[in-house]
Amino acid sequence: MILHLYIARRFLVSFGIVLAVFMAILLPIDMADQLRRIGSDQGFSAVLQLALLNLPRSITGLMPLFVMLATLVLFLGLARTSELVVVRAAGRSALKSAASPVIVALIIGGLSLLILNPLVATTARQYDLTLARLSGLESRSVSVTGEGFWLRQGTGSEQTVIRASATNSDGTHLFDASFFTFDADGALLERMDAREAVLARAAWTLTDVKRWPLAQSDNAEADAELFPTLTLPSTLTPEQIRDSFGNPETVPIFELPGFIRQLNDAGFAALQHRTWFQMQLSSPLLLAAMVLIGAGFTMRHTRFGKTGVMVLGAILLGFGVVFLRRFAEVLGETGQLAASLVAWTPPIAAILLAIGFLLHTEDG
Repeated sequence: MILHLYIARRFLVSFGIVLAVFMAILLPIDMADQLRRIGSDQGFSAVLQLALLNLPRSITGLMPLFVMLATLVLFLGLARTSELVVVRAAGRSALKSAASPVIVALIIGGLSLLILNPLVATTARQYDLTLARLSGLESRSVSVTGEGFWLRQGTGSEQTVIRASATNSDGTHLFDASFFTFDADGALLERMDAREAVLARAAWTLTDVKRWPLAQSDNAEADAELFPTLTLPSTLTPEQIRDSFGNPETVPIFELPGFIRQLNDAGFAALQHRTWFQMQLSSPLLLAAMVLIGAGFTMRHTRFGKTGVMVLGAILLGFGVVFLRRFAEVLGETGQLAASLVAWTPPIAAILLAIGFLLHTEDG
């Protein structure tokens, strides 16, 4: 037990060092990228704010790499000081020696889900809003709630809020839609209700429309007009609608199942969000796989040589697993494979492969 705690503590120290080093590297790089995005006229504080808001998302994406490097640092350090030889001489197998780092990696993955994931969702959402504000792109937004599907479009002089009870898969065909037009001061100008609304060629085509001129009438109901069809100019495109709510990172994992149900009720397949949810749940297993892969390549004494080759092999195999997982994620988002299958198969396969390699190395 004492030995397990010692190895676990060494692994935590290695992980902390790797995390601190990469944070120090990522922050200035991200600041340079944000400076390119918003321009130098926004000032240093705005660039720093964007970089800090984006940092948790970058850390989450690179977490498998951090765990892999921490594993390499741990076992190379134990091998260099001959502590690994003593551990093996005491009768500890390779799997038992790697057990405590694996458990720590699972705990790190669990804490990432419970703590870091909601933080990333909050900062990512704030980052998108801040970037849009600094870039002057705040005229469009999309929201899906229990009351239906909401859109916002407009220019500097006028805003239109759109609500629909349901829509098609890309948000371009609305059912039971209401259009509320406001002026620049927020005063309501008119309301239009339509049985259907279809977005095409920079305009909404409304069917079975009733229009209330709220700003120009004392009795809007008496002055209401009926139209079989009506065309309303739009600044939206199907791509902009999908992109506005298509980033599942901005939804905390605890709220994601409810958000997926709301998307389904609104008419969206929510494949991207389903896949993302399963990928997040399986992320602790991916971190455990990174530990086992790193241990399989470095749990040997340095006198055997080829340390650099073994480290390179571990990193390449780790990147291969991450690439396979990302490729599977794309298949899940497009609906070609089930979300649970693409999320859980790569880390489980990597764990089994790493365990087999560890046993082979120990027997050999």
